[in-house]
Amino acid sequence: MPQIKAIKTAHKTANKGERIAKVLARAGVASRREVERMIAAGRIAVNGTVLDTPAFLISGHETILVDNKPVEAKTAPRLWRYHKPVGLLTTHMDPGGRPTVFENLPKDLPRVISIGRLDMTSEGLLLLTNDGELARKLELPKTGFARKYRARAYGKTTQGRLDKLKNGILIDGVKTGPIEAILDKQQGTNAWISLTIREGKNREIRRALETLGLKVNRLIRLSYGPIQLGDLRRGQVEEVKPKTLRDQLGHLVDVPKERPTGTIKSKPKMKSNYKGKRKRK
Repeated sequence: MPQIKAIKTAHKTANKGERIAKVLARAGVASRREVERMIAAGRIAVNGTVLDTPAFLISGHETILVDNKPVEAKTAPRLWRYHKPVGLLTTHMDPGGRPTVFENLPKDLPRVISIGRLDMTSEGLLLLTNDGELARKLELPKTGFARKYRARAYGKTTQGRLDKLKNGILIDGVKTGPIEAILDKQQGTNAWISLTIREGKNREIRRALETLGLKVNRLIRLSYGPIQLGDLRRGQVEEVKPKTLRDQLGHLVDVPKERPTGTIKSKPKMKSNYKGKRKRK
């Protein structure tokens, strides 16, 4: 059986260790939730035993295999911008066989996880990282990073109506954070709206605009904190330079000055025109 270097865990409780999902998320294998799904599918083994519970604790001296491949020790944090096209799910694997973001990334990209998600019909900036700790901190509402979008919505509205969102609204009994919405233009029966949020609950923008009688038919994420979509073409992946990462996000995680090998800037791989369930061969 392949051996690996021990994954060193921080802030361990003596004789207890950390949950496997937390350890693998920090190593950049997948998000904690995704790791739990991988465990349920029997894809993760520790010291030769396939796990059947996400409650398993890691002390830091185990041999961990994911899909029969050893998990590498944690490397320096890296971050990529990806221009997600419409028609891809932000998940590593879809039981229904629908196309995913991760199967359409460059093959020479290391194992990465997404920072937040964009739903299948949304497009624009999706951040990818090899570092679970960086992903977690960027996703936390208390970090306070603004996420900016541009939406096209069917229906007519006014700035006065959009201002009702600025103090947050109730969706299914849960209040959202403040939503800044600016009416850019009303073009026939469609309104173009610029929006800023700082939390990102599931389909928050779509559902918030629905409360005003507007149906979003296009949603583009333009930025996430200090990272911009810019002129990145649809389907393209580009790594954020280490100096930029250190200057803009170095207060969240330790970013060494050494430049990682294999910095990637890819050409657009695909433009999804997904129409429905993909047939399995």
